[in-house]
Amino acid sequence: METDTRACGEQHGQPGGPAAGRTLHGEQASGVRPGLLIALAALAIGLPAAYFFYFHPVPGTPAAVQTGPLGAAVPRLPRYADFSAEPASPDARFIANWVADSGDNRSLPFVIIDKKNTRVYVFNASGKLLGATPVLLGAAVGDDSVPDIGKRPLSEVSPEERTTPAGRFIGEPGRNLTGEDVVWVDYDAAVSMHRVRTGNAKEHRLERLASPTIDDNRISFGCVNMPVAFYENVLSPVFKVSYGVVYVLPEVKPVGEVFAAAYDPAVRHRISGRLRRADAPGGGGA
Repeated sequence: METDTRACGEQHGQPGGPAAGRTLHGEQASGVRPGLLIALAALAIGLPAAYFFYFHPVPGTPAAVQTGPLGAAVPRLPRYADFSAEPASPDARFIANWVADSGDNRSLPFVIIDKKNTRVYVFNASGKLLGATPVLLGAAVGDDSVPDIGKRPLSEVSPEERTTPAGRFIGEPGRNLTGEDVVWVDYDAAVSMHRVRTGNAKEHRLERLASPTIDDNRISFGCVNMPVAFYENVLSPVFKVSYGVVYVLPEVKPVGEVFAAAYDPAVRHRISGRLRRADAPGGGGA
């Protein structure tokens, strides 16, 4: 069992920066979050408001039509995420296809965390899969973090509170207090993606990752543990050059409740095409 000096398996100390003195799942944030510095710099030089998608994203849906050479409406074909030959659950494909078609990721790389199947998928900005891997997740089943859990020591986090929260997050690179890089998912709840932690031999985290079952992949306090090679060769390079959007799929709530804007591109564009035909002159609209 992890002690109070560990956060999802990470050692902590006394950092500087604005988060000094605030415990984040037993770990304290080191330095100023890079996103905040970029936002303040952008304000200072007057960048357009669209830039602040990184910090205040607003999910949206693009128009179902494009404009032709003479200004006529031209139907747009659905866009789909490219999983290549990688197996994925219906929910993972549904969300990835919606992101690829709608542009909800705002031209940023994106990650899908499938909690039911304890698997992570990393995509580039255009929706092409860069890699997938089994992961270790929060020990408790659930889709919400307890309020202010990031400020509490691990000794006060009960087993049923050790959840990986579901939802849409802006992933950003950061470092723990040992100087190791992580990718923050929910900074305030102290949930991040990082290399698998092996400090407690009794937890058998490497064996859990390697086993063919998913029943033993629930062990952390909420963080996403992944194989070292995958983190260093797939995830980390993406977040070294860009922010990204992280979609954590629910395991208790319906996926449509957590991602209310999501849709099936095939159905969406088929319906849009019918509406356009009905509105056209002689199209038979009621």
